[in-house]
Amino acid sequence: QVQLAESGGGLVQAGGSLKLSCAASGRAFSTYTMGWFRQAPGKERTFVAVVNRSGVGTRYAESVEGRFTISRDNAKSLVYLQMDRLKPEDTAVYYCSAQNGAYGSTFADPRNYVYWGQGTQVTVSS
Repeated sequence: QVQLAESGGGLVQAGGSLKLSCAASGRAFSTYTMGWFRQAPGKERTFVAVVNRSGVGTRYAESVEGRFTISRDNAKSLVYLQMDRLKPEDTAVYYCSAQNGAYGSTFADPRNYVYWGQGTQVTVSS
């Protein structure tokens, strides 16, 4: 089992940057695929990015491709989401999540993720 805690959210102007962090506690962090999702008010939780267990393989939602970067540090049990060129439509609560083992073709489906953090608010003003 793993516990997840996000940090780094806040208010930023459009075009700015934020870096989210997710600290994992528990055993065998490196055995989990890690993902970031977001949920805007009144909308469903949607996929943002995923990183494989080694940190080499990543995938992104089309809406954030080229602006966001996911990474992980297995030695420190941390996963990051660097968000650049932020837009007002990026405003949401961002959640860190963990999936047992390797990710497959369904990496964007939140139902495949077992563990979730409490979320951190990101607000982008225009």
